[in-house]
Amino acid sequence: MILLLKTHLFKMIKLRLKRFGKKKEASFRIVACNSTSRRDGRPLQELGFYNPRTKETRLDTEALRIRLTQGAQPTNVVRTLLEKGGLLEKIERPSIAIGKAKLEKEKVDKAQTKEVENDSAKAENDSNEEV
Repeated sequence: MILLLKTHLFKMIKLRLKRFGKKKEASFRIVACNSTSRRDGRPLQELGFYNPRTKETRLDTEALRIRLTQGAQPTNVVRTLLEKGGLLEKIERPSIAIGKAKLEKEKVDKAQTKEVENDSAKAENDSNEEV
């Protein structure tokens, strides 16, 4: 019985986007809500606004700082918005690091194949000139 009460008392607070606006013209509010609540459910507090079409972002910096110090966890999208707003320092996410490493490897492989092709083309030209 005590375990059940503890799980209900300490719900994690998430900072996430709440969708509103017309069909295919969505805008979002940055809200603080319980982690178990619905996407468009009633939030604990509204902390900002984001319009992806115009890239307009408005943040209530004081309220966001308070929520972050209380231990609220932002979703990935909200984290990037807060990083752009200067409230959080940028962190290198594993998926981004893996993607960058993969791109670098592809560039190196492409450069090596070009070198091999150039070397073979030079060898053909040299052999044609000798004949």
